[in-house]
Amino acid sequence: MKRTIAVVAAGLRQPSSTRLLADRLAEATRRELVRLGAEVDLETIELRDHGHDLVNNLVVGYPSEGLERVLRKVAHADGLIAVTPTFTASYNGLFKMFVEVLDDTALVDKPVLIAATGGTGRHSLVLEHGLRPLFSYLRALVVPTGVFAAPEDWGAAGVTEEPLARRIDRAAAELAREVGHRDPPAFDDPFESPVPFSELLPRD
Repeated sequence: MKRTIAVVAAGLRQPSSTRLLADRLAEATRRELVRLGAEVDLETIELRDHGHDLVNNLVVGYPSEGLERVLRKVAHADGLIAVTPTFTASYNGLFKMFVEVLDDTALVDKPVLIAATGGTGRHSLVLEHGLRPLFSYLRALVVPTGVFAAPEDWGAAGVTEEPLARRIDRAAAELAREVGHRDPPAFDDPFESPVPFSELLPRD
């Protein structure tokens, strides 16, 4: 069975440690799903590429075509990896805007892996005090292990070193297991059973 994982990275710079962490989590999840016998599509979304569209959506009340495609990818994915940098002890504004324009039901019962980066390990509580309550409110299924990466976690050999690699592998395995035993999201096609034109006309 083919599985799709949406990967949302809210980093603002290039190169970005937030994107680097998102890529490592995505690859670890892909490996685990393949081990479980699934085909995997990874859909990586850099929110910085959609910043203007997110602001416009909040102002005018509807998304651009490009942003609509992004929102659909997230809603239709089997699982979500969400990674944000830490700003003032919370997720950044770009990430918050994205969550605000998501449909209220887009993440219901969807397995989600939360992760964050920050300038110091003291910001790691953003996972439990910011991201986990946010996704619980959206009725997503947040896997137990969240992953936080501070500058000291990025050693000379990258994430192949412990202990970050252990956290990445554990979180990815949890996400893969949740995705693996669930049916793909089901969505009604509005064009499959259209209302006949005669029924739309007023009756005498």
